[in-house]
Amino acid sequence: MAEAETKIIEMNDINYAVYKLGQWKNSYEINQIGLSDEIPVTKNTVEHVKHSMDEIRNSTFEIDDLKVNGFVAIAIQLNPKVQEMDLKEACELEEKEFELILEELDNLVLLDDDESMELENWDYLIYKLQKDCHVTKSTPANGFALKHYVEEMQKIEDSFN
Repeated sequence: MAEAETKIIEMNDINYAVYKLGQWKNSYEINQIGLSDEIPVTKNTVEHVKHSMDEIRNSTFEIDDLKVNGFVAIAIQLNPKVQEMDLKEACELEEKEFELILEELDNLVLLDDDESMELENWDYLIYKLQKDCHVTKSTPANGFALKHYVEEMQKIEDSFN
């Protein structure tokens, strides 16, 4: 029987986002990137995260006669602490958190672009990025990412019960 070929990915491949599990330096209430325990480890992944944040922030919603960006709108739906905040205060906090997360992203220690790694490993969460119309879909590409994704989805489901 033929041995399965080991899939290698390059760190500069824009079709993959690579993360490690960890904690951000600051704590966040609104910025969903900062609420995640997934820390980007490649330049392309950082750029992907920044682009995603821009798309969320550029989405606007009107709540109580005030226009808010997507981060604030999502936080109001999911975070009881934000639900209790004054809406203008939540918008100000989002702006502060956005600046903090950008600073953190700009100061991460990243893997070299000329490095490569096996796709199947348990050190890094790897997601396959695919364009679907104007949206980038992120699909777990290795067992570690799939396991983490399932656990995160379960936490969200449990929070509604």
